[in-house]
Amino acid sequence: MNIALIAHNNKKRLMENFCLAYSHILAKHTLFATGTTGSLVEASTNLPINKYLAGHLGGLEQLGAQISSNDIDLVIFLRDPQSTNEPSINTMLYLCDTYNIPLASNLATAEILIHGLDSGSLDWRNMAR
Repeated sequence: MNIALIAHNNKKRLMENFCLAYSHILAKHTLFATGTTGSLVEASTNLPINKYLAGHLGGLEQLGAQISSNDIDLVIFLRDPQSTNEPSINTMLYLCDTYNIPLASNLATAEILIHGLDSGSLDWRNMAR
């Protein structure tokens, strides 16, 4: 499955730790990430990451295009609720809702989705493509 990883600046360390903890699951899938997040996760986990541009330089738009093309199966967007950059999460919510893509916006939901991915509960996405 194709998994997108995005994290606001204050959540990048949390994303690194999440990916380290679940690297055994993530290693079975194709990973995509916005530039800075992807570089940090790749350096700390040694997982191969397909990197977009940095989010503010067009990476979120690149990801949005992949979602619109039904090329992403799961989005983990660890967002900072105190961030003033709300258009980014609103766009991701809109696209994921429109194209029926599971999206986690916090650690608790990300863990539920990653366990569902590991158990096969998200295999229906293979048929959606």
